[in-house]
Amino acid sequence: MSSRRAGIHAFLAWLGEVKRLSPSTVATYRHDLERFDDWVDAQMPQIDWSDLKPDSVRAHVAGEFRNGLSGVSLAKRLSAIRSFYRWLLREGRAKVNPADGIRAPKSPRKLPNVLDVDEMKALLDHGGSADTLGARDRAMFELLYSSALRVSELCALRWSDVDFGQGLVRVVGKGSKTRVVPFGAKAAAALRDWQTQQVGPHASPVFADKHGAPVSTNTVRARLKRFAQSAGVWKRVHPHLLRHSAASHLLESSANLRAVQEMLGHADIGTTQIYTHLDFQHLAKVYDAAHPRARKKSG
Repeated sequence: MSSRRAGIHAFLAWLGEVKRLSPSTVATYRHDLERFDDWVDAQMPQIDWSDLKPDSVRAHVAGEFRNGLSGVSLAKRLSAIRSFYRWLLREGRAKVNPADGIRAPKSPRKLPNVLDVDEMKALLDHGGSADTLGARDRAMFELLYSSALRVSELCALRWSDVDFGQGLVRVVGKGSKTRVVPFGAKAAAALRDWQTQQVGPHASPVFADKHGAPVSTNTVRARLKRFAQSAGVWKRVHPHLLRHSAASHLLESSANLRAVQEMLGHADIGTTQIYTHLDFQHLAKVYDAAHPRARKKSG
């Protein structure tokens, strides 16, 4: 193993053991840093990390962009390189950070695919099967859309995170950041129906498999695909599409970007701006007034 690759492995071990980053996050750093090392090895096999210049980092970014890597992916790679060099500086293994001040080229940002309100209604009102798994499916998909959750957030939920009285659910998102978001009447009814079929402690998973463990993200994806097909929705339906759709529908109705940023758990409002560029108001009022499945029907 080269000294450069050994340095990467030591950094990755530090991320996992000291910084306590998740295995998936460490794996992302590994991929980006090893691809960068492969490029350095092809261009300058004898060079050490301490000798690398900013021009080399710029050349790597430019070459990868010409080869089709997106600006977003390159921004993540530059972030990984900068983080790696900050660690090298602390360890006394480098004197400068050659990635500082280098920006990735911008790629055009496209609005994510979404289901329109009618398509979403057709999907969720379909109801699915009448068995226990059908009740779980309805609760999962209503909550994914109602609260614009990531599928990983959904799978990690415990019943102790659900406040039926306030219509709120506590989720742990990216970077282990906790946020509290509302859910509507349709999701509440589906959750109540699913809860009546469960036997377990207050802290048990909301959505469990047959062994009582949290349902896997792959299971949610597979069940949603089957659910959509049985509802006659033949678009490529996946959990993140429900999250995108919820954000889009809220923005269409409310024009409240800041509130939707808070609901989605985006650290940077620029991430939320992929949906549209609009003004700001208060999250709870926006949700109650705007979300298609938040309100109870009168009568």
